Amino acid sequence: MNPPFGLTQFQLAALVAGALAVGFGGFFGVRAWLMRRRDSRRVARVTSGSADYLRNVLIPDGNGGDFHLDFLLLTSRGIIVIDMRDITGNVFGGDQMTDWTLMTGVSRSTFTNPQTGLYDRIASVKAVAQDTPVEGRIVFTRRAKFPKGLPRFTVMLDSVAAEFPKLGATELEVSVAKYRPGWARIKETCRPSPHYRTSPIAVA
Repeated sequence: MNPPFGLTQFQLAALVAGALAVGFGGFFGVRAWLMRRRDSRRVARVTSGSADYLRNVLIPDGNGGDFHLDFLLLTSRGIIVIDMRDITGNVFGGDQMTDWTLMTGVSRSTFTNPQTGLYDRIASVKAVAQDTPVEGRIVFTRRAKFPKGLPRFTVMLDSVAAEFPKLGATELEVSVAKYRPGWARIKETCRPSPHYRTSPIAVA
């Protein structure tokens, strides 16, 4: 069959290839835009109650290594370590369990209790922040469900704002003033993490 419009076989092939390239480019461009938008929404939800924050940084672990930190927040309660988790399915975990279970349909898997890693990260941040109060939370996106309830220090992304309420600018600055020296030490010590999670967490 001859190509339409008087085109040669080569010209037709070039047009088809160009159309496919535009289509794929548009698809991946839209996908990247949606991911960036979702990522921005996640950051806004996590940091809404903070006066300042750091994201994707390393802090010394005291043994010659480093811990990756998803977020560090400066809040009216001190410094908050945020460990983000984006998994899909029903999670069954407890404070005394070594491993937690993830059920997705008929699939079953386990992962290490994230509380242990959180405690280690809190200790490392405290070592640098000194007298500044340091807390931590493991934050799951809504794609995870906890049928038996949330273990200690575990919260859902939608609940972070309630956990650390947003104050007025003046009130917030007054409340964090006493934590600024410790926060300054944190900012001087932390460095960008090469373990940046490039797949934004879907919060929609």
